[in-house]
Amino acid sequence: MSGRNTALTPPADAAAPVRHPDAPAPGELLGAHYEHCFGCGGGQPHGLHLEARAGEGVRVTAEFTVRAAHQGAPGLAHGGVLATALDETLGSLNWLLRVIAVTGRLETDFVRPVPVGTVLHLEAEITAVAGRKIYCSAVGRIGGPQGQVAVRADALFIEVKVDHFIDNGRPEEIQAAMADPDQVRRARAFEVNP
Repeated sequence: MSGRNTALTPPADAAAPVRHPDAPAPGELLGAHYEHCFGCGGGQPHGLHLEARAGEGVRVTAEFTVRAAHQGAPGLAHGGVLATALDETLGSLNWLLRVIAVTGRLETDFVRPVPVGTVLHLEAEITAVAGRKIYCSAVGRIGGPQGQVAVRADALFIEVKVDHFIDNGRPEEIQAAMADPDQVRRARAFEVNP
């Protein structure tokens, strides 16, 4: 395979992304959208517990520490876990547009191994919007926010309505999320890339 996947290239008439006026302020911790999300939720003992923060413009930053439960080869992070960290960070961008969107395509490059115990520093940005399609990219670094690139990804997210989750999710979880008396938690469960 050579070159970038054309499905991840915005069309010529794509618009520049515009941060929603009600988006979280730069530096604000975004928090988990759903307690049981493997990427950001606290209710998953072996989850990533990824913490994302709103950045300037249409950017977010995030961090997660690779733990022993995340390894694929002895002492090294599993590639699928690293792809999940990129996907979760990219999904967090949707808070800045204030839309509900899901991953349509994720293309990941694994540049160097990530040892257990490493903090992966991630940064993602939206590059273009075309109708319901949101084009974005992310990079993960080790050794600090300006450290060596370990992983990177390009992605396409598709804006959906809440019915996407209600119609396709397991009924028990959907009902539990909708019955949560905390109105904010109830709304957040369906807002960003579950």
